[in-house]
Amino acid sequence: MEPRSYRMVVSTSQDYVAASANAERQLFDWLTGKRYDTSALDEGRNEIATGVTLDHDETSGQQGAYKRWRLRETRPGNGGTWQSTLVVRADHREDERRTWVQLDIEHRPASPDQFPTRANTPKIAKLLLESLAAQDGLADVTATPYFIEPADIPEVIEELCDADRRLPIVVATVPQGQDTARWTKEVVDKAFAHLPGLAILYVLTPEALPLFNRALEYHPVYGGGIRTYLPGIDLAWKPDAERHPVMGRPTVEANPRKAAAVLASLPQRLALRQPLPTPLDTLPVQRTRPRPTLQGTELEKLRADNETLNVMLGEAEQTEAIRADEISGLRTELKHTEQREDELRGENEELEAELRGLRRQVRALQVSLEKMGQYELAHAPGEDTSSRPATFAELLSRFSEFENLHFTGNGRCTRDLDVQSVPNWVETAWDALLALQDYARASAEGAAGGDFRSWCSRPPKEAYPFSAGKVKMKESETVGNRGAWRKERTFPVPVTVEPSGEVYMEAHIRVGSSNTISPRLHFYDDGPGTGRVYVGYIGPHLTNTKT
Repeated sequence: MEPRSYRMVVSTSQDYVAASANAERQLFDWLTGKRYDTSALDEGRNEIATGVTLDHDETSGQQGAYKRWRLRETRPGNGGTWQSTLVVRADHREDERRTWVQLDIEHRPASPDQFPTRANTPKIAKLLLESLAAQDGLADVTATPYFIEPADIPEVIEELCDADRRLPIVVATVPQGQDTARWTKEVVDKAFAHLPGLAILYVLTPEALPLFNRALEYHPVYGGGIRTYLPGIDLAWKPDAERHPVMGRPTVEANPRKAAAVLASLPQRLALRQPLPTPLDTLPVQRTRPRPTLQGTELEKLRADNETLNVMLGEAEQTEAIRADEISGLRTELKHTEQREDELRGENEELEAELRGLRRQVRALQVSLEKMGQYELAHAPGEDTSSRPATFAELLSRFSEFENLHFTGNGRCTRDLDVQSVPNWVETAWDALLALQDYARASAEGAAGGDFRSWCSRPPKEAYPFSAGKVKMKESETVGNRGAWRKERTFPVPVTVEPSGEVYMEAHIRVGSSNTISPRLHFYDDGPGTGRVYVGYIGPHLTNTKT
């Protein structure tokens, strides 16, 4: 489920009194800029404009203190209501040196049938970041990106590995030959537009780039690309690189504003999904009571109070409905996660069975060689004499080596995978093509004996092996029945295969697993017809219920 709300959670070394005064000043400046009346605000509910209320509550004691403001702006017609909540919190039981600040922005539609409007970074978030000296763990959280020079690399590495880090660190790079200041202003600033408060923002200078990539051997980022480093990074573990998505220069440069929405999606989802720090999570629910009406007869006062209470009851019911939707969405995500875990468990069992079979085969060959007196040959280290492509661009250029395979897809989409910097993706795709070529030849001769997954489950001795667990011959009914998703998986083929010139390719190979990319290879077997297998797509995972 795509995130729609905005949430900023940061801390500051300012004490509670200074931080709350700072936050209140920025809030009032923000409200004044909206031309709302802030001349006489008090605890409880304040009517500061037509259809606009500001609820305020606060408390303090030996165990800590908090101030909270909730702004509700009801739009005319069917515009719904925008709700903005600002909390400043100190809890001496947790950390008396830290003050927490939380800002939430959410849209509440006028009708349950309407979809909430996505909340981008509000102006008040930038005002707060600039005035509070906000932090996340060891890192400063700023409204504008900080330039990383060579001398800053050790400190940035420490921030990346900080166990207390909650926010992603987003690092942009400058292409070779480009002016750093100009590239940042014209490209990076636009791409980072929705990230303030959601991530720690850095721009690598050209001088710092090689040092940074040398330190992050398995997690590099290259000229013009932008990489998002999630919390919990393991710099020494190569497979961990797949968790941290890269956006290549072509994507960033082609449409920085679209890139901004994509870059903000993962940090925004992370901000809404991870648990709040204990001091913020233990706050009581805000239950604002209306101040008594001072003018009019007793009956008029009662009617006014009753009207206000009815409005607040409607707000509570709306909040309950929204939270119910959120819980439903989380349950759906949990179900998908459990399903994926079951799938991976099954794939791992298949891989382990294949590995045990290969080990038995290797041992049998070693025993045979030993009996022939070839002991050194039997135990010599294996060498891969095949020439394997190093990039997806090279893989595409060598497609002509496969006699019975034909690529009909978008080459640019495939080449863009190279900026992800995960070498085993290329290796897996090449292994898949080698196995697919052997299958395609057999399919053309009518000797395949089944589909590609069956072939991989029981490959002939002379065939190139490939894990059947990575092959799926069918898409789900949901994908097949939804027109937009089915169209995504419809790719070109020669008119000799299909008169319309395109065909739905639901058979696919799992090239890699990642939170954001998970590349797939989609193909169509026409061995019995034209004697070829057509590869229509090699690229990021296409849309489904889990993406």
